[in-house]
Amino acid sequence: MTDTGITEYRIEHLRDRLAHEETAELGVRVETHGSRAVVRGRVPDEQCRTAVLRLAEEELAGLDWYEDLTVSHPQPPDHSEDLP
Repeated sequence: MTDTGITEYRIEHLRDRLAHEETAELGVRVETHGSRAVVRGRVPDEQCRTAVLRLAEEELAGLDWYEDLTVSHPQPPDHSEDLP
């Protein structure tokens, strides 16, 4: 298996873990950009972000990768909409 094949295999394994383990996080994408893996997307809270990064560190250890995760803090509106 080539280096690219091994990287893709490890990325796919991370995607599977993100979908099926405690995070069940489907809003995170894991892609390759050149020879680097990228973990990006939105997560609901800091705890989820930490869990996603832990899984990424386990699965992508030894690979060149970076993360671009945003904590979205979904909350209901704090005021009503002003309509004319």
